[in-house]
Amino acid sequence: MTALTLSTAAVPGLRADAIVIGVAKGTASGSGTPVVAPGAEAVDHAYDGGLAGVLETLGASGAEGEVTKLPAPSGFKAPLVVAVGLGAQPEKDSGYAAEALRKAAGVAARALTGTKKAAFALPLTDAADAGAVAEGALLGAYSFDAYKDQAGAKDGKDGKAPLAEAVLLGGKPRDRAYKAALERATAVAEELNRARDLINTPPNDLNPEAFAAVAQAAAKEHGIKVQVLDEKALTKGGYGGILGVGAGSASGPRLVKLSYTSSKAKKHLAFVGKGITYDSGGISLKPAGHNETMKCDMSGAAAVFAAVVAAARLGLDVNVTGWLALAENMPSGSATRPGDVLRMFSGKTVEVLNTDAEGRLVLADALWAASQEKPDAIVDVATLTGAMMLALGNRTFGIMANDDAFRAAVHEAAEEVGEPAWPMPLPEHLRKGMDSATADIANMGERMGGGLVAGLFLREFVGEGITWAHLDIAGPAFNEGGPFGYTPKGGTGTAVRTLVRLAELTASGDLA
Repeated sequence: MTALTLSTAAVPGLRADAIVIGVAKGTASGSGTPVVAPGAEAVDHAYDGGLAGVLETLGASGAEGEVTKLPAPSGFKAPLVVAVGLGAQPEKDSGYAAEALRKAAGVAARALTGTKKAAFALPLTDAADAGAVAEGALLGAYSFDAYKDQAGAKDGKDGKAPLAEAVLLGGKPRDRAYKAALERATAVAEELNRARDLINTPPNDLNPEAFAAVAQAAAKEHGIKVQVLDEKALTKGGYGGILGVGAGSASGPRLVKLSYTSSKAKKHLAFVGKGITYDSGGISLKPAGHNETMKCDMSGAAAVFAAVVAAARLGLDVNVTGWLALAENMPSGSATRPGDVLRMFSGKTVEVLNTDAEGRLVLADALWAASQEKPDAIVDVATLTGAMMLALGNRTFGIMANDDAFRAAVHEAAEEVGEPAWPMPLPEHLRKGMDSATADIANMGERMGGGLVAGLFLREFVGEGITWAHLDIAGPAFNEGGPFGYTPKGGTGTAVRTLVRLAELTASGDLA
């Protein structure tokens, strides 16, 4: 993990391998001379005020995601200046948006792979800005190399180690607010990166039992109470959904409960995560080309796990319970068949019309288990439907809820932390499509609006009177394209920061 420090040192005399500065668009269209952002005054002064012109000559426009490298001015201890695009300039007398700072820091951290120490001279107006830069740098420097050869495993991408140290200039090392901002950024980023590691781990090494063991170890380290239900306990408890999905695998399913409690808590949140450690589709087998990345189908459980641990590390004044519904969905002689009927933990029966609609089955049991504790709100997170990807693309997750105000609050929290999301409806007319002549409900309904149908199914298993939201993260959970901003290729850790922010808002009393 990249080390973070704050410094008030003068840029020219700072010993580092690179100085990171910000540059914004000169005009809305990006044409014209780019504008050097605050924080880079010393560098600009060394260029006799002509840094913007030099950057323009080198092709810089200030566009988001842009990186321009140039030799540092004479007399600087650092040999390199890295100018990163911030996008449009903020309105007069307002600072840059936190997400613009996060992305710029993340881009810079990725561009500085193989570098030992970089000084970030990006525009900081307060501790929150410092936290955004810190978070972006830590997330952007992420790399997953556990399965590389000896050289790769040691050094990361292309034989180069991730950025080792990020020094934030313009901060106040002794200021409590700045120190708290860096501590928060470190806790959240470290746990989010742990979620990324889990998502990227091959399914032959991360089955339900192995995932549960990781959760148990983290819980012990951070004072979190943990309970793991294995096949025997699940059978005794009547968790037909989780058992039905895991029936075809040699690796048995698990339900993991993580409980973080605070003596000052007045509210209780429950987070529920879909944890299909590999999804073949079961008997309704996925076609070739659709199963190669299905190790990521436990991204929801990874997000919930990371959020609970982060809440514990931050010592938030709220009780947070995480439920990880873990199973491997495989075809075999013992697998659940289309047409089978499962009796769920709630007592309801479900006719399984498609074994590849398995996430809603494990979540149904976990949602009902979470409901028995009567929390103030439940939020489930799942890579649930391809339909949501068709609706919102690869970078935005959908939010459904049984309460419009809560759905709006979740959306606002997601946007605040930089996780693109969109509120979605739960149209009542779609419920009829899941009527079954054999059971209480079928696990499939109308094809059109399939993401909304899945949300309606889950709603059936939320306890009466409990506020609930469902996050379908199928699109942004796993990035199959190139890295961008602070988002790497592979597992992204989507929803971790939204859940942590919801816990913070609940602890402070700002979320009803």
